[in-house]
Amino acid sequence: MRQIFGFFFILGLAATAVLTIPSPVAGQSLALQVTLPGTNTPQPTIFTFATNTPSGPSATPSPSATPTATFTETSTATPTATATSTPTDTPSPTPTPNGPAIYPENVNPLTGLEYPNEAAKARRNLIVKISNYPPLVRPQSGVNQADLVWEYETEGGVTRFAAIYRNNAPTHVGSVRSARLIDLELIPMYNALLAYSGTSEPIQKLVLASEYVYQTFSPLKGDNCEDSGFCRFPQDGLAFEHTMFLDTNVLWDKATRRNVNTGYKARGFAFNPTPDAGGRPANDVFIDWYGQTDARWQYDPTSGHWLRYTDGIAHMDAADGQQLWADNLVIIEVPHNDNPDIFPEGATYRSIQIELWDQGRAFLLRDGQVYEGYWRRQNQDPGSALQIIYGNNIPIMLKPGRSWVSVVRGFGDVIISEQQADMAATATALSAIASPTVDPNALDNSDGG
Repeated sequence: MRQIFGFFFILGLAATAVLTIPSPVAGQSLALQVTLPGTNTPQPTIFTFATNTPSGPSATPSPSATPTATFTETSTATPTATATSTPTDTPSPTPTPNGPAIYPENVNPLTGLEYPNEAAKARRNLIVKISNYPPLVRPQSGVNQADLVWEYETEGGVTRFAAIYRNNAPTHVGSVRSARLIDLELIPMYNALLAYSGTSEPIQKLVLASEYVYQTFSPLKGDNCEDSGFCRFPQDGLAFEHTMFLDTNVLWDKATRRNVNTGYKARGFAFNPTPDAGGRPANDVFIDWYGQTDARWQYDPTSGHWLRYTDGIAHMDAADGQQLWADNLVIIEVPHNDNPDIFPEGATYRSIQIELWDQGRAFLLRDGQVYEGYWRRQNQDPGSALQIIYGNNIPIMLKPGRSWVSVVRGFGDVIISEQQADMAATATALSAIASPTVDPNALDNSDGG
């Protein structure tokens, strides 16, 4: 029988059918219960999941809580005395931290890896908004070349990607879609440029009034194919709003002409090739956004990557023909609130305000292990990006490489398992089912793009 441990946070003491462990949140406990998919499922058994996460972080850590590097120091041979020389102490070199605040000179803070060339080091982080719904927009192009991808809800359980590029400069990324309120937080966090197709009029007004206005690029602002890289590629059966793709090279050139293409760093993640101690085995992650969009990630020990499935089938990248993958999965729990105030009175549409400030609970998955902790955004200064920490403010170490951040309303939407679901059987079952009808109410057409 496959054991799956789902994460559910409850107050008080657990019932006899549920085992509890201390929660990261003071006064709460973590109940862990097996959940098995399908309708003919035997009665689940209880699976305990121990945590090594200390109590919650303080809003402002004391100087004593400053993270320390955990890299293995390079050993130095002990000098041997000779008749003509006196041995002296030769200290071992101090390892150079690789985040969250200090990085080696030639390292990209988005990945913890060296920049591939001087061009990558010199250019600015670039966020590109990429559609993920309806299913006909898949496979997207160029997602696997992003250093970091954020996935978050737009409206109605539909998700969208904010892919951040620096090391690679793909010529065909998309389809490019519209901006959301959260993007106004990502721009300063990653000291980035933003490329998007359009947005609703109220959000566009916020973009134009922001101090980051010159870091934003969109056909809605007059940026076009020839001078900015936003080009249409019509396709039979594909609606017009899903046909825009971006050449990142052309956009970076436009940013240079606009004098905003400076290679600023975004600090926040900390990296170490060696995983932290205390992780628990985890090889399968399922995230559900209200039944409209889901994602399943499975760990592949051969490549060391997490591979993505969406709606039960392998999620591919049209540009390289490979399954979407990441070295690290970061899952953060963030408050979501409707924000009708920016829209005209009587408007039937809303924008979600994802409150990406302060701190909240988080999971990090790497190398087939899961770690519990917190996410924190220390302040709203440019370049102060997301941190993943334990309760004592020590950073949780990411694997050097590409990361994927999934933003959820609650961890009840997340199931993490040591055993992997049989995706081959799932794909076979799905192939026998007629394609589902797209729910037009779930589509966001308020922005025209």
